[in-house]
Amino acid sequence: MADYVSNPDGKGPAGGWGSLKSIARIYGESWPTPAVLETLARQNKPGGFMCVSCAWPKPKNYHPFEFCENGAKATMWELTNARCTPDFWNNHTVSELRNWKDHDLEMTGRLTHPMRFDHATDRYLEVTWDEAFDRIGRTLKRLHHDSVVFYSSGHAGLEASYLYALLARVYGTNNLPQSSNMCHETTSVGLNKVIGSPVGTIVWEDLEKTDAFFFFGQNPGTNSPRFLHPLQDAKKRGAKIVTFNPVIEQGLVSFVSPQNPFDMVTGHETKISDQYLQVKAGGDVAAILGLCKVVVEADDAAIASGSKRVLDVEFITEHTTGLEPFITFVRGANWSDIERESGLSEADLREAGETYIAAERVIGVYGMGLTQHAQGTLNVAMLVNLLLLRGNIGREGAGCCPVRGHSNVQGQRTVGIAEKTKLIPMEKLKALFDFDPPMEDGTPIVDAVKGLMAGKIKAFISLGGNLVRAVPDQKDMETAWANQDLTVMVSTKLNRSHLFPGKEAWILPCLTRTEQDIQATGNQSVTTEDSFSHISGSIGKRTPASKHLKSELAIVAGIAKATLASNPKLKWDDWTGDYSLVRDLIEATYPKDFRDYNARMFEPGGFYRGNDAHDRIWNTEEKKAVFTTPHRLNAISFEDAPGRFRLITMRSNDQFNTTIYGYSDRFRGIEGTRDVVLMCEDDIAAAGFSEGQSVTLVSDFSDGKHRQLSGLTVVSHKLPRGTIGAYYPECNVLNAIDHHDELSKTPAAKAIPVRIVADVSAVSA
Repeated sequence: MADYVSNPDGKGPAGGWGSLKSIARIYGESWPTPAVLETLARQNKPGGFMCVSCAWPKPKNYHPFEFCENGAKATMWELTNARCTPDFWNNHTVSELRNWKDHDLEMTGRLTHPMRFDHATDRYLEVTWDEAFDRIGRTLKRLHHDSVVFYSSGHAGLEASYLYALLARVYGTNNLPQSSNMCHETTSVGLNKVIGSPVGTIVWEDLEKTDAFFFFGQNPGTNSPRFLHPLQDAKKRGAKIVTFNPVIEQGLVSFVSPQNPFDMVTGHETKISDQYLQVKAGGDVAAILGLCKVVVEADDAAIASGSKRVLDVEFITEHTTGLEPFITFVRGANWSDIERESGLSEADLREAGETYIAAERVIGVYGMGLTQHAQGTLNVAMLVNLLLLRGNIGREGAGCCPVRGHSNVQGQRTVGIAEKTKLIPMEKLKALFDFDPPMEDGTPIVDAVKGLMAGKIKAFISLGGNLVRAVPDQKDMETAWANQDLTVMVSTKLNRSHLFPGKEAWILPCLTRTEQDIQATGNQSVTTEDSFSHISGSIGKRTPASKHLKSELAIVAGIAKATLASNPKLKWDDWTGDYSLVRDLIEATYPKDFRDYNARMFEPGGFYRGNDAHDRIWNTEEKKAVFTTPHRLNAISFEDAPGRFRLITMRSNDQFNTTIYGYSDRFRGIEGTRDVVLMCEDDIAAAGFSEGQSVTLVSDFSDGKHRQLSGLTVVSHKLPRGTIGAYYPECNVLNAIDHHDELSKTPAAKAIPVRIVADVSAVSA
């Protein structure tokens, strides 16, 4: 086994006292209500509230504390005592706030009143809800339905999401893009193409029975810290963990469980990865090909010697198609090409391949390190190839595990927030609500942004999110966003998207999942879907941050009533008064997935809505799982060239998506700033730079457009040659809107072609 990989740049293991100190720091900065402790005690438990951060599943047999570091930060961030009232705008203009940092905008606190932007004073002004709904409705009636986009961030529960999709379709459009367009649309398209499922295939019990985890481009220490507990349990029972990632992520190096008093007192660390391979950015296709080559060579040797086959021949014969051309390609692949494209040695890949062969049951885990590439769907298909070779999909302890981001991003797709009409039971909607749904596909995020820039999109309704900050070509997006006829933001806090108001601009402040949602029939519950396709109920108990807030569902209903023609089948007031009626509608629309919905929503661990691929039913065109023969050995869309680097955009340990909690990325040893570029020592020396030097990153994308980000400090970090790293969302200014996955149009943010130049001011100084 390869030597244990340490993280020379980080400060201590994942979890442990570092995690508790980080939580305590955010507690001190946000000053949440004292009741936050009771809220945290209920977090991710039956009858409690479901975390607003990531979509990691909730176990049936839960721990005393089922929140992680980032989940606690998200909860405290929402329950802050700070308030951004209308009085805030007496002292600040929108133009001034454009110079503020993202973190500082959020620190103003919870939004308290609906507001309208006044162009004459460059400020937002308090309005009534009736005025907001009436004016928004009048403008929507005036606009052509295809020029309006209904975007959602993944925050809203299933009930509000279902009605939001219904609102858009009755209005006349399928323009329902979602935040998954920017991260796991590659999964929805790529995984569906090869196994007939747009989501992962495993359930919680599989984590407890697997013999090995193979990680590709996923960082549990920052993005899904509760995952570290089942990984620790797996290590204790002897399971192996092999990680492929350009960056050494502390959560996959070592972990101290804050739930274990002995570990906390003694500092005992659980070593997570048995082998950690720093594949270069975009090199996963070649790396997985190398693993497949080891498996195929071992199977060929078994055939020659008359030994037991390494391939699961029975599974392959019954359940798959496309093996022969794939096997031929694998046999013909040269190790020199694999090494060049992956940045890994044959010896290391052989060792990892032997680990895969030795494990009876394997789970393949991946994140945006696979999906956010120009050939992201090929990355996903290659991982599926590896799993199919030994029948590691659709059986106990094995499967494909994409780890989703936002807490309900998967569930929103399940209940209809999707731009593709083939995903929606239109005939059922027609029968239930007596209208003719639009049958043309809507626009995904990339096309919506391009439509904005071309002046074709006239209005955006945003159910959560900070879209201006989240997309590529950020500077052009700011200009295009402000040129719209209408921008409507359903939000909890101030963010950068509010600072580029359209001709009409509205901020509609909403309740959070932690707060009481009192309607006609009492305090309402909502539901979410996790990454394992389980549905869980959530109920808030905290006093709302302002008496002027409305729930996301009530805001959707208010816009709908002001916009749509009267229809006795559209009972917006009844649905707002009793969310269980909306769950009845969801069950009527999707009866297989939501059987006995209201009765099962508080089951421990959530109720499973099912997944055919989990049961080896393949809903592909071929009605079988598909082996994919790769057409290239990397996932990038450009050639290497002297002076050209592959930039990975990364999250820090102190952020969730575009929400910046602070400036402490302790896992990478970076404190007090986000204005850095990480490079290996050899690349720093070869480029003629020195650590601490100020530099500018310049886009090297093929469209010839100038994009740059200046004022970044060079920081030495252990990375593969030619791969550099810097923070998202700041680096979105460097990524072109046309730089995306071929099939899914997911932005290719994990290998952006850039050059590095010294800052002129720094050189002259």
